[in-house]
Amino acid sequence: MPGIFDGLIATPLTLGLALMAAFFVGLSKGGLPVVGMLSVPILALAMPPLAAAALILPIYVVSDLVGIYLYRHRYNLRNLAILAPASFVGVAIGWATVSIIPDRAITFTIGALGLLFCLDAFAKRRRPVAARPADVPRGLFWGVLSGISSFISHAGGPPYQMYVLPQRLEKLEYAGTTTILFAFVNAVKVFFYWQLGQVSIAGNLEPTLVLLPISVAAAFLGAWATRRIDERLFFKLVEGVLFASSLLLVVKAIRG
Repeated sequence: MPGIFDGLIATPLTLGLALMAAFFVGLSKGGLPVVGMLSVPILALAMPPLAAAALILPIYVVSDLVGIYLYRHRYNLRNLAILAPASFVGVAIGWATVSIIPDRAITFTIGALGLLFCLDAFAKRRRPVAARPADVPRGLFWGVLSGISSFISHAGGPPYQMYVLPQRLEKLEYAGTTTILFAFVNAVKVFFYWQLGQVSIAGNLEPTLVLLPISVAAAFLGAWATRRIDERLFFKLVEGVLFASSLLLVVKAIRG
C-alpha cells in the first residue's frame, strides 16, 4: 500500500507491523499486562523510534477512552493520586531532556531495573513477604521514572509495575489503576509531542482511522480475557511480560 500515512507506512510489512502494534495497544487498554509497550519496539523495526511513538500515540489516547469506560468503577485512588502528578513531572523531564540525555542510557537503565525486579520477585515467591502499602516516596520516584520512559517510547510499564506489583492489588483493581493512570499520561504526552512537531491533526488522522477499529476491538477482547484469567496466573503473566519487555529494552539499548 504505497503512499499511505504520508509515507510513514509505505509497505505491506510496515502496515502489518502497525496493525499488530494497534492490536497490542488495545489488549493493554482492556486490562492485559502492559503488552501495549511492545507497540513502539515493533514499529521501530520499520521506522525511527520517535516517529513510531508519535504514530501510535493517538491510538493510545482513543483506546484509553474505552479503557476508562471499562474500568470506571475499579481502580485504586491513592495510587492514582501519587502517581499521576509524578508521571506528569516525568513526561515534562523527558520532553525537556530529549535532546540532551541519550535514549540508550534511559532505555538500558529502565530495562535493567525491570530485570532486577523480576529476579527479586522470583526470589520472594520462594519466601513470601507481606504486601507493601502505597507510599509517597517510592511512588514519586517510580512515577517520575515511568513518565520519562513513557514519553520516550511508551514504555512506562516497568517502573510502574515495580511500584505497584508489591502492593498485591486485586486483579481488576490493578488493571483499572493501570488503565486510568496511563490514559492521563498519554493525554499529557499529546501536548509535548505536539511541541516537538511530531503530532498534527492532518498528519495523524488517516493512520488513526485505519488502526483504531482493531485497537478498540482488542480492548474489549482484553477486558473479556482479564475477567476470566485466574488471578495468580494473571500476575505471573504480568511479571512474564515485564521480564520479556525489560530484556527487550536492554537488548535494544545495547544494539543502539
